[in-house]
Amino acid sequence: MRGVFFLIDKTALVRDSLRLVDTYLQAGLDALGDATRMAIFQKLAGGPIAVNALARSMPVSRPAVSQHLRVLKDAGLVMDSRAGTRRLYQLNPEGVARLRVHFDQMWTKAMKSFQAEAEKPPIGEKHGKPRGRSRRS
Repeated sequence: MRGVFFLIDKTALVRDSLRLVDTYLQAGLDALGDATRMAIFQKLAGGPIAVNALARSMPVSRPAVSQHLRVLKDAGLVMDSRAGTRRLYQLNPEGVARLRVHFDQMWTKAMKSFQAEAEKPPIGEKHGKPRGRSRRS
């Protein structure tokens, strides 16, 4: 069939093959992929802070900080509370724990793979004996 093309929706293929991926985990990783949001996330590690104070320490406007906080909140990484007329933002322990578990699992898997590779005999050796000609004195 000449001239017939089939369009493949790569996004649908990836989405369908990753059905078991934790949605909140993925949203958290996506949210932290932005440098400004990562900087905000790191500042919040120091404890609760109001938007105005956070905005004063950032190279972006207060409305921009608010938008970034919304993304972090929607991803489950940040939560807010009312303190009088202000809103204080802080890290969400559940969201941070989800990220930590994910990276701990990845690290454990990577270290097990590394250990398995390190314990393999060098290429060319069989049963602990070197291959090839032996040198006899």
